[in-house]
Amino acid sequence: MNTKEKRSRRIKKKLLNKYRLIILNEETFEERISFKLNRLNVFVITTLGALLLIISTTLIIAFTPLREYIPGYSSSKIKREATQLAYQTDSLKKSLEANQLYLESIRRLLIGDIKVEEFNKDSIIEAAKVDTQVLDRISRTDSLLRERVAKEDTYNPLITMADPQYSFFAPVKGSITEVFNPQIKHYAVDVLAPLDGPVKAIADGTVIFAEWSSQTGNVIIIKHHNNLISVYKHNGSLTKSQGAQVKGGEVIATVGNTGEYTTGPHLHFELWRDGFPVNPTNFIDFD
Repeated sequence: MNTKEKRSRRIKKKLLNKYRLIILNEETFEERISFKLNRLNVFVITTLGALLLIISTTLIIAFTPLREYIPGYSSSKIKREATQLAYQTDSLKKSLEANQLYLESIRRLLIGDIKVEEFNKDSIIEAAKVDTQVLDRISRTDSLLRERVAKEDTYNPLITMADPQYSFFAPVKGSITEVFNPQIKHYAVDVLAPLDGPVKAIADGTVIFAEWSSQTGNVIIIKHHNNLISVYKHNGSLTKSQGAQVKGGEVIATVGNTGEYTTGPHLHFELWRDGFPVNPTNFIDFD
């Protein structure tokens, strides 16, 4: 028992024993500051300082923007912005997919890659089981509408292109061997031109198709301002690839005699706007 009491007294004495901390001038040994301390004071002060440091750090992290600089920590604002960016990315992805489908449909239409049996009316009627009289009435209305569009092509407000910004270069110079005729589904002009002569873009635009087709040979399609599309078929070679930006009057191909439907060196040139064929001779002088 005496041993324990002696030990506790010794510990108490060590904790409460006074020490003096003196700060001296190194050159003059003049006393600057002095403190009376004991071990208990040092322990209490150190503990309180550590607690104060922890509390202040916690408050800074919780209530100031400095927390955003901590690796792995993200604020609610950043999370909100990330969510909005994710939605925008998804919308852009869907829009891009829709544009790709649209351009692919145009490509297949213009190179003649759509087969008649894909749009077999009889099979559609049989599958849908629609009343025959209603279908006949729709068919007659559709035929009249198609005939009206073909006859009034130059008066269609969608394809008049009265906009003064339209100023076209002639893709080639030469005599026209076959004119634009929607009634026989020839939505182009065939222009006789020297073999390997330059084929030029009619205006600034982006190449959306530049490939080979067995029926129309080397084909290049350019999308211009206001949904205007120009098509150049039966080329001997192509000097631009898909995605290229071209200027009006820039050489994009050479005159050729390629494809199954060709009858000699010439350019088969088409002009479309908003899905409607346009007579190129109304806006371009090929002579």
